[in-house]
Amino acid sequence: MKSTLRMHLFRSIGVLICLAICSGLGAAQSGISGTWTASTKERSPDKLHLSFELRKENGGRNQNGTSFDYNDLQGLSREQTQNGGARFSIVREAGTIECEGTFTDGRGSGTFRFTPNQSFISGMRSRGFDFETQSDPRKSSTPSEKLFAAAMLNVTTALADDLRSSDFPNLGVDDLFKAAIFKIDGRFASEMASTGFPNLDFDDLVKARIFKIDANYVRSIKDMGLGADNFEHLVKYSIFKVTPEYLQELRNEGLTDLKPEEIVQLRIFKIDAAFVRQARAEDPNISVAKMVQKKIGVWVK
Repeated sequence: MKSTLRMHLFRSIGVLICLAICSGLGAAQSGISGTWTASTKERSPDKLHLSFELRKENGGRNQNGTSFDYNDLQGLSREQTQNGGARFSIVREAGTIECEGTFTDGRGSGTFRFTPNQSFISGMRSRGFDFETQSDPRKSSTPSEKLFAAAMLNVTTALADDLRSSDFPNLGVDDLFKAAIFKIDGRFASEMASTGFPNLDFDDLVKARIFKIDANYVRSIKDMGLGADNFEHLVKYSIFKVTPEYLQELRNEGLTDLKPEEIVQLRIFKIDAAFVRQARAEDPNISVAKMVQKKIGVWVK
């Protein structure tokens, strides 16, 4: 009798443990579904643009879109996007997106189901990236929706390891998304450090990618010797399209001792080499401020 009770007790405990584990994983393992649309692009024949519309738990909708190589679309070729039914999947480390629908003349639509990968969740958690914790109460993304975004962007544990090995402290899940979107990795960090900016943080690298600042741009600006001693100067240069060629034009006209703020002013007001030449012919000692005044028609002696 006692052995029977003990056996039932162990079974009950086992069931309770299983229920506890399953309830903790349920949000991430439940998956999400929605609809998709697709279109081919003549200028990018090797890619298919896919847009996914999610049905959110609160009744709202969320749309995500990006282009995929056909190599990433298992079960679908470019020829199959012309006409007929289609079943294909996108298998990523974060989970699998299974799609079903039809195509007509390169345009398609249908439904999809996303199933998260539990090993990805646990692997990321062990690296300090918790997809099941809501870090910002202002955001309403569920764990499954965050995992779906990770699948769309192809966020991987290898990327997480690479960022961790690059000495970026306190990174979160959103930073992984930024890294995937802007192609920030240890190699890019190392390349930027080698140009003379060894202390750039993760947000600086995001800014560099947004404004298309890479190691080649930094070196070419530095070669001109005009204002490449500060990263924020480079950001301003990029925003206002200050190129090495433009800096060379200014140097050729004798402007070899300009401050970064002056260079940006010249660029904002579209002061080129011809204008500088004319202004300096009239006044060899003319300042940048006077050139700007002359350009906008406010001449002050």
